[in-house]
Amino acid sequence: MAKDLEVAILFADVVGSTQLYDKFGDTKASETVARCLDIMKDATYQFNGTVIKTIGDEVMSTFPSVDEAMGAAGQMQKRISSGVDDMNVTIRIGCHYGPVVQEQNDIFGAAVHTANRMTSQAKSKQIIISGTSVDQMSEEWRAQTRQIDVATLRGRLDEVALFELLWQPEEATSMLPTIDWESKSNGPSRLVLSFRDTSVMVDESRNNINMGRADENDLVVKGNLISRIHARVEMRRGKFLLIDQSTNGTFLENGQGEEIFVRRDSSELSGEGIIGLGRAAKAGTSLAIHFVCKTDLALGSE
Repeated sequence: MAKDLEVAILFADVVGSTQLYDKFGDTKASETVARCLDIMKDATYQFNGTVIKTIGDEVMSTFPSVDEAMGAAGQMQKRISSGVDDMNVTIRIGCHYGPVVQEQNDIFGAAVHTANRMTSQAKSKQIIISGTSVDQMSEEWRAQTRQIDVATLRGRLDEVALFELLWQPEEATSMLPTIDWESKSNGPSRLVLSFRDTSVMVDESRNNINMGRADENDLVVKGNLISRIHARVEMRRGKFLLIDQSTNGTFLENGQGEEIFVRRDSSELSGEGIIGLGRAAKAGTSLAIHFVCKTDLALGSE
């Protein structure tokens, strides 16, 4: 029977396990990964958690509170970073607190996906948690966190604050002050993209658009080198980013004539210039997408 719960969901996985197998062979690597999983499960039980499942080199656990989840996460990092089977192995951890549906021995819901995305945002030896999780912490644990970014997660329209738990004492004592990510930028307030007779705007009310050859894109550009969903433009903290997700990459030319090639990466858009999907495009050519960043003042004077 399904049961609704609110829990802290934690994912922990071994970083670079594929390289371990390549370097040390299947037997040694699998033994080391298994030892890491045992350490992660032991830490879960030590802090009143439940191991939901293991997936390859990853453990998924739940905890009644974020404080208990952070206790387990810190224990995992400390034990594994000190060395496992005389090998230099590291892990990364992500956590999010939210509602889930429990069915038998598994859990489901958007909170699970958010927790998993926290893990994908983490680097080696990092513990990344959502702002929602920090709100559930005691003051003692909250003092060991710092906000490091704001991210738009897949499937969500709003931005999620990313915090890092500083589990190493030397990091906590030299912790940088939290950045005020909510403060308004003095930069441009909107970006206009124009392709042939079509224009789309990116601003606070519509903070991302897609470009590509598929008809469901906000800006449809047909071409044999253009992917179905080729690239997107996002507004983040008053800045505009072009994020390529294509096979052949995206070409940028700014107002000074400088050219930038972006492939499976991102680049900031400022001022004005030309975007070419799959190939370089010059102003006035059939595949050129013109972009211009504008402020409210500039718009008001038009």
